[in-house]
Amino acid sequence: MTPTGYEPLDTPKPVGDDIWLVDGPAIRFYGMPFSTRATIVRLASGDLWVHSPTKLSPDLTARVTALGRVRYLVAPNWIHYAYVGEWAEAFPEAESWAAPGVAARAQRHGMDMTFDDDLRQDAPEAWAGEIDQMIVRGSDVHREAVFHHRASRTLILTDLIENFEPAKLPWWFRWIVPIVGVADPDGKMPRDMRATFRRGRDALREDVERMIGWAPDRVILAHGRWYDQDGVAELRRAFRWVLD
Repeated sequence: MTPTGYEPLDTPKPVGDDIWLVDGPAIRFYGMPFSTRATIVRLASGDLWVHSPTKLSPDLTARVTALGRVRYLVAPNWIHYAYVGEWAEAFPEAESWAAPGVAARAQRHGMDMTFDDDLRQDAPEAWAGEIDQMIVRGSDVHREAVFHHRASRTLILTDLIENFEPAKLPWWFRWIVPIVGVADPDGKMPRDMRATFRRGRDALREDVERMIGWAPDRVILAHGRWYDQDGVAELRRAFRWVLD
């Protein structure tokens, strides 16, 4: 397994009470190495809610099973769905939920995947009151569901902010991330994604302000260093291009 700089991999790491992150193996996207990260929340029922599942391994299966029953699998955007099928097979009681565009993309890529339901603007009854939810507006290309775990005051994003630490990247990739605008300590939305929000800046601004209104202490990202403190300040910094 290629080192990512976020070892140990395939291990639930506590973020707060009843919330863990899992750093997974690196994947290649457009030829570039991306670290991966899942988030697991244990609901009041004891069931587990899994955001952006990473590649499943026997060790990870055993460690997750020790936390509770996997009940909900969440594919939060059109990129982060590849391993939902593995988890659904390993945990047959789990329901899979997909953001807008995910099911159609999986079908176009010839993946034999089905989802039980669609993610919408508001949280479904299954986790309403524990995890806030919305589909960020403003782009017809990138439709991402974002979540806020109330008890731990943790915002869970996927690709709306990426924050790669250059020291943990291959030498040839280090010069790319500042150009794209996703280098720590000033990680932001990638420039190509930002361009898809050009006509929807007002809607995006409203949704970012709603995230800020949730007053998160922490912000978990799928790629790179996540923010374990000063969540609101990090949101204002990362989205200053749309808030100013």
